[in-house]
Amino acid sequence: MGYGSYRSKDWDKLRNSRGINSSSNVNDIFKNKKVDPKYDPKNINVRESRDSADSPESTPIIIGFDDTGSMGYLAQEIAQNSLNKTLTEIYDKNPVTNPHVMCAAIGNAGDVGALQVTQFEADIKIVEQLLDLWIPLMGRGDSGDPLIWYFAAKHTSIDSWEKRGKKGFLFTIGDDTIKEPINDYFFDMIFGDRIDKSRLTSEETLAMAQEKYHVFHIITKPLRKDVLDTWLELLPNGTAIVDERNVKNLYMVIISIMQLVNGQDRNEILNQWPANTREGIGEALAYIRV
Repeated sequence: MGYGSYRSKDWDKLRNSRGINSSSNVNDIFKNKKVDPKYDPKNINVRESRDSADSPESTPIIIGFDDTGSMGYLAQEIAQNSLNKTLTEIYDKNPVTNPHVMCAAIGNAGDVGALQVTQFEADIKIVEQLLDLWIPLMGRGDSGDPLIWYFAAKHTSIDSWEKRGKKGFLFTIGDDTIKEPINDYFFDMIFGDRIDKSRLTSEETLAMAQEKYHVFHIITKPLRKDVLDTWLELLPNGTAIVDERNVKNLYMVIISIMQLVNGQDRNEILNQWPANTREGIGEALAYIRV
């Protein structure tokens, strides 16, 4: 998948047609009350990011966010602002070529709707499918990031890697630690997969995803030491921090990370953003080393 290209005016039309505005809350934005089967991993063999005439050098980008507990503000921010701004800034600043974006809502392995994944898309269908996801805002706080890591490793097929040996990008966003490990029952229940081991650790699923994706995690909300320590142990060079008060800068952090991966100077990256955000972006990127 991944035809056409993204235009901000299409987002404006979609937002108006859905009645989404600055005062909309998470329940106004995400109307579905249950998982749509087409986004349920158990019904998905593979999600594809393919080169085409529109996207001759496609770059797959997965943006996964925690949909549990009190994380409604995050889903709301991504839908209202950050996804559109990330896409428009990619086309403006060209940190990668021909973006194909997949969105993922991430819960916990034992919860209903533990993982939902859209297609890789290049146009307004990115946002349309995001808005089709069910945001339950329930469950424990532990991060389900290994679920999307496993899906990316085993259930995506991407031309950037398979044809050109160029990795895609996988960003997860959340506020908590990871519950270890995920046992074989959940892989069968969520993906319909039988694995060779009785369980997979976070380190194992992360390593699987890192074979064809640059993997990063963005911690949100007021920072807890146990959360930071957990992520720095797992992703010592791939952990960013965005305080809840600065969540509107999320797209700047995502764009900046892609630019760092592609070799752009850190100071140049910070100086491209408005002066009143540079210190915060610098702090967000403090642990990112590529």
